[in-house]
Amino acid sequence: MIRRHRPAPRPVDLGAARAHWVRSDLVALPATALPHDLPVHELTVRLEHAPDGGLDPGDRPGPGWDLRPDDGGLPPETLRVVPHLAGALALRLPDEASARAARLLTGQVALTVRHRARLVMATSLQVPHVLDDLYAAQARRRRCGATWGPAEHDAPDSPDRRGAGAGAGAVADLVPTVTVWAPTAREVTLLLWDAVPPEGSSAAWTPPGDPVRHPLARSDDGAWSVTGASDWRDRCYQLELRHVIPPRWTEQVVRTTDPWSVALTLGSTHSVLVDLDDPRWVPPRWAQAPVPPRLRPVDQSIYELHVRDFSRDDPEVPPELRGTYRAFGADGLGRRHLRTLAGAGLNTVHLLPVFDLTSVPEDPAERVGPDPEVLAELTRRDPAGTEQQQLVRRTAHRDAFNWGYDPWHFLAPEGSYATGPGAAHGGRRVAECREMLGALHDLGLRVVLDQVYNHTTDSGLERTSVLDRVVPGYYHRLDEEGRVETSTCCQNLATEHQLAEQLMVDGCVLWVRHYRVDGFRFDLMGHHSRANLDAVRAALDALTPAQDGVDGSAVTLYGEGWNFGEVAGDARFPQAVQGQLDGTGIGTFNDRLRDAVRGGAVHDDSGRSGHGWVTGGSDPHDTDLLQVGLAGGLRDLRLLSHATGRWTTGAGVPYGGAPGGYAAQPDEVVSYVDAHDNETLWDTLLLKLSDDTPMAERVRRNTLALACVTLSQGISFWHAGAEILRSKSLDRNSYDSGDWFNVLDWSLQDNGFGRGLPPEPDNGRRWAEMAPLLADPSLRPTPADARTALDGALDLLRLRRDLPLLRLGTAEQILAKVSFPLSGPQGRADLVVMLVDDLVGAPVDPVSSGLLVVLNASREEQVPRLPGLAGQHWELSAVQQEGADPVVRSTRWEPGTGRLVVPGLSAAVLVRRG
Repeated sequence: MIRRHRPAPRPVDLGAARAHWVRSDLVALPATALPHDLPVHELTVRLEHAPDGGLDPGDRPGPGWDLRPDDGGLPPETLRVVPHLAGALALRLPDEASARAARLLTGQVALTVRHRARLVMATSLQVPHVLDDLYAAQARRRRCGATWGPAEHDAPDSPDRRGAGAGAGAVADLVPTVTVWAPTAREVTLLLWDAVPPEGSSAAWTPPGDPVRHPLARSDDGAWSVTGASDWRDRCYQLELRHVIPPRWTEQVVRTTDPWSVALTLGSTHSVLVDLDDPRWVPPRWAQAPVPPRLRPVDQSIYELHVRDFSRDDPEVPPELRGTYRAFGADGLGRRHLRTLAGAGLNTVHLLPVFDLTSVPEDPAERVGPDPEVLAELTRRDPAGTEQQQLVRRTAHRDAFNWGYDPWHFLAPEGSYATGPGAAHGGRRVAECREMLGALHDLGLRVVLDQVYNHTTDSGLERTSVLDRVVPGYYHRLDEEGRVETSTCCQNLATEHQLAEQLMVDGCVLWVRHYRVDGFRFDLMGHHSRANLDAVRAALDALTPAQDGVDGSAVTLYGEGWNFGEVAGDARFPQAVQGQLDGTGIGTFNDRLRDAVRGGAVHDDSGRSGHGWVTGGSDPHDTDLLQVGLAGGLRDLRLLSHATGRWTTGAGVPYGGAPGGYAAQPDEVVSYVDAHDNETLWDTLLLKLSDDTPMAERVRRNTLALACVTLSQGISFWHAGAEILRSKSLDRNSYDSGDWFNVLDWSLQDNGFGRGLPPEPDNGRRWAEMAPLLADPSLRPTPADARTALDGALDLLRLRRDLPLLRLGTAEQILAKVSFPLSGPQGRADLVVMLVDDLVGAPVDPVSSGLLVVLNASREEQVPRLPGLAGQHWELSAVQQEGADPVVRSTRWEPGTGRLVVPGLSAAVLVRRG
């Protein structure tokens, strides 16, 4: 990551926040912030305050208190919360100042340092930890946002009904209470608009006229609330807060939507008072859809899909439904494709973000995109041209496409996936999102939602910033100067702060309770603490069918366990990263398996360098990594290394400076070879294989790569279209590359290759190697090629579904039953054989007593001997005997000699009878 040059800090700068108020009685001042040329014992440190802002420190001390250095430093219990402040000067506040902390935080506070009456330093303070100290224990018991319950005169002691389940109570008689946690605010007002859109209106609508003002009352836990009347239902509202706001430290009045909004107007300009239990927003398809069966994490076969991609290019979906939630219920090519996958064993669909996001205009009238006919004509003339990407980039921020990793409101569905501007308002988008989930559940598919609690699009008072308008400086992670950290490439959230964690927990609980989703994938999960994920897990596990209508313990969790940025190496907390989730059942993506199969690394300068196990490489280290991945990525796996010739463990196989095997259990590993990030699998094959590679070989290698995932002991994960040779015209980062480069054609006529050179910002330095490929018509697969790939992929799904020995589920079973009889220097690096011996330990499969997974990356037939299995009866699995691949059907076992005959470029599974 490129770091921009930052000017040297100024000693007196209240726009910076170098000190940390960590407890009501304790301030931490990092040693790096102090003047280096002055003895600490000669300095006078003071907490100064100005109730209305405007503090202007000078040599003369202002109102406030001198702080006493504590020679013992920060106490251990504090350092557990702020380990990055180890070594900081600990400064004690007098009792009077500590007792007034809550009041002081509604104005301006600053830390000044003087030497012999001369001001040598002044800085503002970072306050999230003192806010947690003062308020979090009580505030976390609050329910923020709009909750619904009986009017107080009807049932004064009745609890609110948030999440009570659809149809509970007399909905029309319930009243809302709006609660916002804003402990540093001086005044909070709810602005309520009287009008509601006409019933059934399909037009864009914003609330007319001026709002009615309703003051909120403050509680001791820093929360403000107001209870309304039953006629507030479906009305629009905003919050108005009066703050003393950094960095200028002046009193300002700001308006914002509710961070806990569950419904919004078109364009997310206003929150809407929607009761999620209101029958109007409960479509029958969603309410009546059967609950998909509970699965162990390793039993999941996951398919990652983007809502717009699913139907945008589907000619059999009505035009008004394409690209929307409701398209999932239409009997188009996409739904039939999902039904086919589900029939073969696919059981989980992972949807890229569907929460309210900032990057796509929700009103279709505001969207602008390139003319697809112009793009098509340019491509007919030059499939390696640059004009296509120029047109796509010209409207990229105003078109209908984005992956959606740019949160605005976490608890409300995105409006651009609604069927029109009217359908994006209030409870209507809720109903359409639920209809999508019901349509997927009808197919027997579980649904995982992408969650992005590691960052927001904006901070401060920017247009799409909500959290900083409510509690300035609290929700984001700050650097040593008090600036928002951006290692995620956006404004990093600090879910180590307790109410930020509560937002994450509340969001996950709401999507399970009120939408019946079956799992979550966490973006950049390593920027969260393990404690965050433990809190989510505990909250979900507490949901029961009797109380909540759902079994929260059946919800599966996984995410990106990457270790980087300001939190790397547990710098701020024990992270939710690879190797640190033992016992949680929470999965992390296995980049070791991915890179071993594909070759190279995702950030290589050239896409053509670094050949992997499936892309023509012969590095025995890749074979070791592949074998560890096939065995669930376990750190304790024992195997004979191809690379060194010595016995080692999964953890002993290196992956850069990290262990190749990092998991304690197989449910902590998600096996994949491509995802929405980076090049598709097919594009990787195009880049890495020699240009004269026959198309039939490319297709077989595609299936072989998917086999490395699907036949592994971890969680199986496919990117949508990998089974039909999907290309993004070699684009390595298509998040904002528009509909043109993100085509997904279920008819198998156009796999997306050769649509011009992909957008320059992320691909330009590779254009020279891309252009000859895109211009070569022989590299474009035919529909028959895509059909062959699909048929082979379906057989892989059937194998995983039908053979329980591919899904042992525990490290104990894997370590006892799994071995690699051809591993080590005597074996060939391009041939992997995994034995799962069900004669060892308690039997798992009632039909067969063992299986062999055989992966041959060589073009030639291989005939290895397995003398330890001689005399046993092995046969090709029934799925492949009756399957689509005639080449694989030639696999055979010679029991007398213990020889296995396996054709080139094949993935075969043999089972033992008796």
